[in-house]
Amino acid sequence: MRGAAPLPEPPLAPAASVRRLHLQVSTRLDGLLQGDHLGYLPGPGTEPAEARPYSPGDDVRRMDWAVAARTGDPYVRDAVAERELETTLLVDLTASMSFGTVRSEKRGVAIALAAAVGHLATGPGDRLGAVVLADGVRRLPARGGRQAVLALLHVLQETRPVDGVGPALADGLRALTVPPRRRGLTVVLSDLLGGSAPGAGDEPSWAKPLRLLSRRHDVLVVEVVDPRELQLPSMGVLRLVDPESGRHLEVQTSDRRLRERYAAAAAARRAGHAAAVRRAGAGHLVLRTDSDWLPELARFLALRRRTRAAGRVAAGR
Repeated sequence: MRGAAPLPEPPLAPAASVRRLHLQVSTRLDGLLQGDHLGYLPGPGTEPAEARPYSPGDDVRRMDWAVAARTGDPYVRDAVAERELETTLLVDLTASMSFGTVRSEKRGVAIALAAAVGHLATGPGDRLGAVVLADGVRRLPARGGRQAVLALLHVLQETRPVDGVGPALADGLRALTVPPRRRGLTVVLSDLLGGSAPGAGDEPSWAKPLRLLSRRHDVLVVEVVDPRELQLPSMGVLRLVDPESGRHLEVQTSDRRLRERYAAAAAARRAGHAAAVRRAGAGHLVLRTDSDWLPELARFLALRRRTRAAGRVAAGR
């Protein structure tokens, strides 16, 4: 819900602004992450992946003799395709993302993260595409090179905040699966709220399409939240506005029990989001508008890389 004093709208995106955003983000990322990819896919490459039983037609040069000696059966070891990664962004810029009470609006964090992912997905052979949710569902086909990142950032910065009900997150997720595309990495940048109608039972409406997407692709969900969505301050009568329906509500925030019920409902909602993402088999990162998102992203990616490396080692034993 929107407070009475929203932050100023971002300006339209001149080319210099787009280039400056990309440069600022890429410079900070290079210092922390050394340009590591967000994800890895099986395929031609140099870094070993997990071992699997030999099948007729497999390249005998991929034979893992150590595993074969331990098990008595022939095994081959796939390689990780550290290049030629196709990354697709789902960027939620619906009305609920135009909310922020501290350092920035949620949409500002999402756009900065899109720049970060774009920088990490510009290696040789890599391609970047996007689906943007605003007043409709807009598809941007996957392209390679730095110009593709700059073009995407221009579209995102040029997209003005919208009022009223926009497309549901489930619509954007379905747009990522139809038509089918090559296996790759999908990064969802959203508050998991905007445009979402109630789902079946206690499950969010976007949970099922997220599960379908995760069956074929490596999916990372980045949930952007604002502190006022988690707890209400004690500041007397507060007038709130639902940015999607336009419904107004005045609440007495001096009421401690009301604030406690609000915090409990917000915690339950976030727990439901985390459970739905976990059941889908996707990665989940929560970022806040009142803190620097970059260190959190760096820690998450470092842990993700170590976990996957440990999994590959364990699979080869």
